[in-house]
Amino acid sequence: MTSMRTLAILLALVILVGTGCVRAARDTTGFAHRESVTVEAEFMETWETTRSLLREQGFDIYTRDKRGIFVAFTDETRYWLVPNRTQHTVTLQEESPTSTQVTVETVNQVYGVTPLTYPDWHDRPARDPEEGVQLLQALQERLDGAPADAE
Repeated sequence: MTSMRTLAILLALVILVGTGCVRAARDTTGFAHRESVTVEAEFMETWETTRSLLREQGFDIYTRDKRGIFVAFTDETRYWLVPNRTQHTVTLQEESPTSTQVTVETVNQVYGVTPLTYPDWHDRPARDPEEGVQLLQALQERLDGAPADAE
């Protein structure tokens, strides 16, 4: 009788822990702001200018893909002791031999951990697309021949 009771309690605990703690990953659709512009410049010129601009503006470039993708992060800041940063994914796509479409996707991130995950950066809704818009404007000005420090 005692073993039956112990077995029932253990089974109830397994069910409780198994269904209560495990959850699906957070759905992050709609978290990012997307801005896009078409520039009148060749793909490679646009790629090199984008790389230079991201470096000059102090972004930490995580990925530089010659096929046209940059993943860049702002410096880490803290809000209530929680590290925050913004991720910008810049995608270049050749539209014609003399024009390139540039898309900037902006998403905020926080550093955190849950009981079942390792510490990592987690996406949060982007609050303000202004940083991505400024990046596109600076890129367009640079490719149109404006001086590098014109603001």
